[in-house]
Amino acid sequence: MKIERAILIAFLGNYLVNNVVAAIAAFVPAGTGTFTVQYATFIVVAAVLIAIMTWWYLKTVSPSMALKAGIWFGIIGFVVSIVTAFVTGVSGVLVQTASFSTLMSVLPNFGPFLWSWTTAVLFGYWIVPGVVIGWLMNRKTSNMPQSSIGVSMPQRTM
Repeated sequence: MKIERAILIAFLGNYLVNNVVAAIAAFVPAGTGTFTVQYATFIVVAAVLIAIMTWWYLKTVSPSMALKAGIWFGIIGFVVSIVTAFVTGVSGVLVQTASFSTLMSVLPNFGPFLWSWTTAVLFGYWIVPGVVIGWLMNRKTSNMPQSSIGVSMPQRTM
């Protein structure tokens, strides 16, 4: 498993979720309340995008390791998303205020952000596609006959 590749693909996936998927979900009319049709659209489209990113990452992984690599990709993607949100928040406060004292007063707000239910949704749309795509790629090759996996046998001499 290539950690560097997983981090880069997860970073690209995080960027696409935060910008492209959010723009697509913005076309759906917003409702009232916490869980709206717009938010459900965002979650579904984000999960589909992350599934595509997971498949892209798992193309280079051996099929027998696909499930494990899919889980790790989901975890790495989740961590990349959290770290990106933290760095974006810190740099945004510093750029807007140019004050480290203001930054220190804002940092405790990151804890409640982590413990909100939206973090569980973030965890879900990174982990679930990783597990599903990894399982499908693992299952697809375990059902194949041995000759179609690409194992070549040496020629017999008679």
